Amino acid sequence: MVPALSRLPEAPGLVGQDGYFVVHAPRQTGKTTALRALAAELTESGQCAALYFSCEIGEAAGDDFRAAERSILQEIRDRADAALPESLRPPAWPDLLAENPLRRSLSAWARVCPRPLVLFFDEVDALRGRSLISVLRQLRAGFSERPETFPASVALCGLRDVREYKAASGGDSTRLGSASPFNIKVKSLRLGDFTPLEVRDLYGQHTADTGQDFTEEAVRRAIELTAGQPWLVNALAREVVEEMRVPTSEPITAEHVEQAKEQLIQARATHLDSLAATLAEPRVRRVLEPVLAGTLVNLDTYDDDLTYVRDLGLIAPRNPVRIANPIYREVIARVLTDGVEAVVFADPRSFVLPDGRFDMTTMLAEFSRFWVENGEILASGRRYPEAASQLVLMSFLQRVVNGGGYVDREYRIGRGRIDLLIRWPYYGPDATRCWQREALELKVRRAGESDPLQRGLAQLDGYLDRLGLEHGVLVIFDARPEAPPITERTSTTAVTSPAGRSITLLRA
Repeated sequence: MVPALSRLPEAPGLVGQDGYFVVHAPRQTGKTTALRALAAELTESGQCAALYFSCEIGEAAGDDFRAAERSILQEIRDRADAALPESLRPPAWPDLLAENPLRRSLSAWARVCPRPLVLFFDEVDALRGRSLISVLRQLRAGFSERPETFPASVALCGLRDVREYKAASGGDSTRLGSASPFNIKVKSLRLGDFTPLEVRDLYGQHTADTGQDFTEEAVRRAIELTAGQPWLVNALAREVVEEMRVPTSEPITAEHVEQAKEQLIQARATHLDSLAATLAEPRVRRVLEPVLAGTLVNLDTYDDDLTYVRDLGLIAPRNPVRIANPIYREVIARVLTDGVEAVVFADPRSFVLPDGRFDMTTMLAEFSRFWVENGEILASGRRYPEAASQLVLMSFLQRVVNGGGYVDREYRIGRGRIDLLIRWPYYGPDATRCWQREALELKVRRAGESDPLQRGLAQLDGYLDRLGLEHGVLVIFDARPEAPPITERTSTTAVTSPAGRSITLLRA
């Protein structure tokens, strides 16, 4: 367990200032754990009466704000009975059928509580429409009465920052009576991902408890695959220990971590499934499509959309704009190509050479045939049309490489390309395990654009320099309306890069 309070170091100070603030973070990042721990510590210190509770119970009420508030007040009482000593618990609530029951009830509690009252409203963005508006207005109305007759400090916690509450309330900020629905806040705190040091400490605790080591390569690979996303960090280790059942007498290796990653993705665990469900949202697509396609963006409303997608955890918290971690990159690609693998009938075993290496020549020839027969139909039906061609190739690769090797993806907004790396394990003549690496760069020629061949070769040289490889594959999809028929334009040739490397060029 990573110490919960270390993840919200600013919160105690804000509480001490009688501050109203916001805590937001993507799903499964430890918000609830951190807030529960903070509430318990604050209460145990004797400085205040701090209580954590969830507003999710009010979601079912929809626009029936009075029903939502009654549900929340019942949740507060239940949590207080479980977490607070009797002397700090709320009195009987005033008439819950009267106007503003939340404000009146919290005022009654603050008056009789022997300590300043601190409340953490978790899952507040589960509330919708008039229910959310009513809760925010009543908190704002009571703010000036703190701490004697209203909670001294309040934290609203959810997936999104407070500016996004406007959308949850119906998208019209004027309905809230203010440009900001919670303009009394002191600060917004974003609960971050684990640092590499915290990941090492977490896995080290497993070693201390069981004697089972994580090799240095395993820890590095876990950090790389997850970028510290808390659910993924825990899920990878849980998959290895509990599902794969690696004996505690054996160390956990990078290969175990790779296998665990693949099993998590294939199982589409709840966290990954809920993440995938957001891909159909227009705001998410406006951000992710140019990232996947490597194109530039239409900047109208882009900043707000980018903030929203970052709050969901799909995009890394800092620029440049990119998918948050390699596991999410793979999940997104597989979700968006759902159904393509089902029509790839090539046998993955047919791409393995007698010496155990992966046969790139046969793979490119087979993909060319597949593209001529199915490419335009498959690409035209994708949800993200700007990246459709590249996604079809990625899905084909996933089908023929999966089970024997791995496909790593790199895409980033404005790069004009997608970089892929196939990593294929095989055994050398002396029975030592080796890794074959094959690099591909994917580009698309769009309407009004010149042939990207020379630019693509130069970019591929840079990618190969970084990988330390002397050969690569450049794939150029022609998406122009005036492009030749697919049967005429699909071809494979050998070319030389500006740095003198041998490059296989696939035009499709």
